[in-house]
Amino acid sequence: MAMPRNRRTTSLRDSDSRLGESDKIDGAGSWDAIEWTKIDPVSRPVPHGLSDFLYEAEEVIAEGYGVLVNTDEAGTLFVTNFRLLFLSEGSRDIIALGTIPLATIEKFSKIVTKQQSGPRQSDKIPSRRLLQIVGKDMRIIIFAFRPRTKQRRAVFEALLRCARPPRLWDLYTFSSGPSRFSNTSPRVRLVNEYIRLLGMESHIPSVTSIEDGSFTLSNDWWRISDINANYDMCPTYPSSLLLPKSIRDEDVLQACKFRARCRLPTISWCDARTGAVLARSSQPLVGLMMNMRSNADENLVGALCTQLSGGKTGRRKLYIADARPRKNALANGAMGGGSESSSNYFQSEIVFFGIDNIHAMRESLVRLRDYLDTHGTKSSDGMSSFLRNGGWTWGGGNLSSMSASVSTLGDSGWLIHIQNVLAGSAWIAARVAIESASVLVHCSDGWDRTTQLVALASLLLDPYYRTIKGFQALVEKDWLAFGHPFSDRAGMASLSGSGSELPRQSSSTNFPSSPMRQTTGSFSSQSPASTQTQTQTSNNYSPIFLQWVDCVSQLLRMYPFAFEFSSVFLVDFLDCMLSCRFGNFLCNNEKEREQFGVSEACGCMWMYLDDLRASGGNSHVHYNLFYDPSKHNGPLLPPAAALAPTLWPQFHLRWSCPSEAQAGEVEAQCRNMVEKISELQKAKDVAERKAREAIASMEAVKAEIRNEKQVSSSAMNLARKANRENDMIKRAIQSLGCRIHVSGNDDCTIDIETNVADIPQRITSSSMRETGGSEEKTDMPISVTITADNNNDVSENPILRVCESLCPQRTREGGCKWPDAGCAQLESQFVGLRANYDAFDRLSIYDSYFQPK
Repeated sequence: MAMPRNRRTTSLRDSDSRLGESDKIDGAGSWDAIEWTKIDPVSRPVPHGLSDFLYEAEEVIAEGYGVLVNTDEAGTLFVTNFRLLFLSEGSRDIIALGTIPLATIEKFSKIVTKQQSGPRQSDKIPSRRLLQIVGKDMRIIIFAFRPRTKQRRAVFEALLRCARPPRLWDLYTFSSGPSRFSNTSPRVRLVNEYIRLLGMESHIPSVTSIEDGSFTLSNDWWRISDINANYDMCPTYPSSLLLPKSIRDEDVLQACKFRARCRLPTISWCDARTGAVLARSSQPLVGLMMNMRSNADENLVGALCTQLSGGKTGRRKLYIADARPRKNALANGAMGGGSESSSNYFQSEIVFFGIDNIHAMRESLVRLRDYLDTHGTKSSDGMSSFLRNGGWTWGGGNLSSMSASVSTLGDSGWLIHIQNVLAGSAWIAARVAIESASVLVHCSDGWDRTTQLVALASLLLDPYYRTIKGFQALVEKDWLAFGHPFSDRAGMASLSGSGSELPRQSSSTNFPSSPMRQTTGSFSSQSPASTQTQTQTSNNYSPIFLQWVDCVSQLLRMYPFAFEFSSVFLVDFLDCMLSCRFGNFLCNNEKEREQFGVSEACGCMWMYLDDLRASGGNSHVHYNLFYDPSKHNGPLLPPAAALAPTLWPQFHLRWSCPSEAQAGEVEAQCRNMVEKISELQKAKDVAERKAREAIASMEAVKAEIRNEKQVSSSAMNLARKANRENDMIKRAIQSLGCRIHVSGNDDCTIDIETNVADIPQRITSSSMRETGGSEEKTDMPISVTITADNNNDVSENPILRVCESLCPQRTREGGCKWPDAGCAQLESQFVGLRANYDAFDRLSIYDSYFQPK
């Protein structure tokens, strides 16, 4: 389970309502240093800083100060409506080992022990008040409290009230509500998975038609039936079933009567390419003499064997896989059950897998848990297995004793059961994948061992189920929709309120050797607790689902490239299921969950896990770093030699051997490297983006510079042209006998010379000097306007004399070659004077340059 938000934003150390010094254990941290003194119990409010550690709608019921014996750490134990929460006195932080959801507690009890002492001190040393918690997640924890403080009693009584509420809606998940992890319709998700199996994703019906059962969908072989829409035919089956297309609903109703609890043969997985199917059911009701038959059942089972595809002739073979040992199947005949006869089912073969029942699995897990607590580095009595009783657990140097001790793991039988389930699932997958055969799987009721085999075989056959979304679809289809009784098997609250007593261990019975052991100088005896619990372990409790997830972890270990999810995801997934924080796994079947509106009232675990992954992106610990779908894009068919299971370190060893539980250290290092590479890639992308921006900016600057150069060049050309014009204008004005003076304040004055005889000579020489003696010609026109005096006297007007002396058409006698020229007649304007004087020299009187009036 993920830790709550804002883990350490507020320190409880500074809280005004912290526990008083008199309530604490003197010398906490060492059992030898503890001195128990009598104090009066004090009622105290909940520390304000605790709210930072609580989930939404989580409330504190009771609290007590004590020591977590496993780690020898003192702190405060709070009982909330969701969990036991242990805060360390030193760090004021949550201690994971001492924090456990109430629904994850399998049993608890009070214990009183005394330390060994000398004969004179026996009456002076008080007994120790202990509270033992046994969890469904492989942990055994013990808390110690001060004597005569009634703190242990307060915690114990709070557990009695809250650990297993009498009504389903008293669970914490109904108090917290759906929040942002709202649930969607499981019925809709199941139909969508059926549609995927049929290969008809383009024909998805509307949500309304799915919920009211008004849709029909089928392919050449199979159809989705709503015959159980109201759960009248079979209350433990889903509302929608995948059935052979050739079987009518009337025949289905007849066939269900021949199977235990009406759990008739129905398709769980099918190959849309070949037509091979993986079906499931409960045991047939063949009776004590094993001679009862049903034509409807035989026809339904026979319809699972369609014609072979790919040009092959004939019908495919049918395997009927009975998960039970043969003797158990025969024994069920006394109660009307039993197994099929191959002679009654066309082209069939009966196979028995020999997997033990739920009671054997429960006892096996208890032995495994005791073994891990006994031989772990952090045991419930706070002592390492290397030091206990002089190291006898490791033989004390005696190899034979050491071998006998290690063999205790094998005596638990857990790994043998895991291997049996793996072997049976691999055999089923091989028959479907290699022979293209159909397989019908069942046990007694068809919801424990049957679900394990069918779900694991589907995981091996279909790569989609090895993704996170596919794994969700697989769990919802085979475990939830097909009615695995989670409420009974996980020891949860039931709808009727029956069995509301949480299975607890009485301290008067034989206490397991693992939690409290005879250790020299530490514990001398165990005395019955003053308050004893009343019930023993529930007869229906069994770790069937835990065992299946363990099998998935074994496959993940064997095929690290085939699964999108990691082992951490499986651990978090199991913790969510056991904690009952969400409503997905409440009740025993789909009908009960719909009847009480669990999906609408409670949060959805899948949405919560999706939210966790979204916060970490592709580098989240739920993703398998080595996942490569191209390596295993087909069925996984592990050989028998590879099916040698080991302990699942991340789950089995995380409490008793926390350092050894980090079996994924290489994966963790790879994950760190991937995160660093991702950060470097992000930095590289940022640098490349900035480089591209800088290059774009440089190009823009270059374009601006080019534009500026063009503008500057144009301006310079215009300036040169203006300068030439100014020079020409200046020379023209000077040629008229004017001298230009420009003062420092930009004032311009023009003086007119009276001696104009030498003006032509000046103009010519001036022009030659400006051009450096070259014969540079310019076609720039120059117009000069001359205003005449009022007396109109040409001889007295120096401007007119200049005009007459400059005109090339004047004769020596003073006459004009062009008598009709406007300039001569008006004596006020000289027109046509150009810088190209040679052109004027070549003109003749017969040219039409000036037209007569």
